[in-house]
Amino acid sequence: MTPGTAVLMARYNRWMNQRMYDAARTLPPREAMRDRGAFFGSVFHTLNHIAAGDTIWLHRFAQHPEAGALREALARFPAPTSLRQEMAPALDGLQAYRAALDEVIVRWAHALTPEQLAAPLTYRNMAGQAHSKPLGALVQHFFNHQTHHRGQASTLLFQAGVDVGVTDLLAVIPDAT
Repeated sequence: MTPGTAVLMARYNRWMNQRMYDAARTLPPREAMRDRGAFFGSVFHTLNHIAAGDTIWLHRFAQHPEAGALREALARFPAPTSLRQEMAPALDGLQAYRAALDEVIVRWAHALTPEQLAAPLTYRNMAGQAHSKPLGALVQHFFNHQTHHRGQASTLLFQAGVDVGVTDLLAVIPDAT
C-alpha cells in the first residue's frame, strides 16, 4: 500500500458509496430493510455493516502516533461496539453518516506517508485479542472489506430490480498523461 493507492481507494470508496446509496434510495424503505437472506440480511444492514466496520477501523488507525488529525475528525463518530451496531435508524441518516465518514477517509488518506504505512499498528479486535500488523496491510484490508460487502449489497439491489451500474475501480483510475 502506498499513499497514492490509499488516496485512489478512498476516492473509489466515496464514489461507490454514493452510487450504492443513490441506488438503495430508489427502493421503498420497507424493501431496503427487508431481509433478503444475505449475511447481514437487508440492503440497509449490509450498508450499515460497512459503515460500522469502517468506523471501527478508523478508530484503530487513529491510535497511530501520527494520526492526531484523524483522532480529532473521529470525535463525532463514536466507536461502535459491534459490527452490527446501527449507525443510523434509516437509510437517509445512514447515507448522511456515510458521506461524512467518507470525507474523513479521503482527508486521512491524503495525509498518509510511506513511513506511517510501513510502521506497525497495535490494536485489539472485537474479541479483545491484541494484534500488531503493518499499517499499510491493514489499510489494504480496510478498503478490500468495503469492496467485498458493497458487492453483496449490489447483488441484493440487483435482485430487487435496481442496477447500480459500473462498479469497477477502473472507472476512477485517471488516464495516463
